[in-house]
Amino acid sequence: MSVKSTNENDIAPSQEIFRRYGFAMEPSTLAQLCKYHDFLQNENLKMNLTAVEETEEIYEKHFVDSLMLGKTIDLDSKSLLDVGSGAGFPGVPLKIVHPDIELTIVDSTRKRIRFLENLRGLLGLSFTLHHGRIEEFDRSNTYDIVVARAVARLNTLLELCLPFVKVGGMFVAYKGREYQEEIEASVGAMETLGGRLGRVDVFDVAGATRALIHVEKIKQTPAKYPREFKHIKKNPL
Repeated sequence: MSVKSTNENDIAPSQEIFRRYGFAMEPSTLAQLCKYHDFLQNENLKMNLTAVEETEEIYEKHFVDSLMLGKTIDLDSKSLLDVGSGAGFPGVPLKIVHPDIELTIVDSTRKRIRFLENLRGLLGLSFTLHHGRIEEFDRSNTYDIVVARAVARLNTLLELCLPFVKVGGMFVAYKGREYQEEIEASVGAMETLGGRLGRVDVFDVAGATRALIHVEKIKQTPAKYPREFKHIKKNPL
């Protein structure tokens, strides 16, 4: 694994980007994020990890966007499951900035899991990786917070994710400008799965509208959920 070393010239531009969005980063945290950026860019030349390739876009559209959750809820010492994390978003940036998080990542693509294994070693982080589909994940595993970013529409995400949220915990979906339409189409799914709409935080990143939809887990999800994905796709809640 060959990644260039991080120096002050690499850190300074990223520091300005984070300040623009109200984040005050420690130098050690910035260095970790810079290493992540460099490794992502290098590995993206070998495999399709992200369509976002320019440095500033990676910092804004991936890192800043991921970290917005920490502005809305207390993450310290929480167990967090990141579903369909891809190249590690939002879970890994959140782990870097909030190291007390107990992070678990589930992703169905083996090459992305290998990327995350290498990233974990490079950054010296501790988190758990599972290769597989979330609907096949052990239902006995439940978490304080479950997150998903750029995975599926909200009604589908609710079925995939709410079963793994502890009662009293939270599912948070990262969404774009059509978030309100997705919420309206998901009211029935929330009720069926034991959820209730909480706060919706709307913000702007790189000129685009972004939303964090918080769904509170108020009762146990019926044991038959999540169904196999082919059934979810054919007949979404």
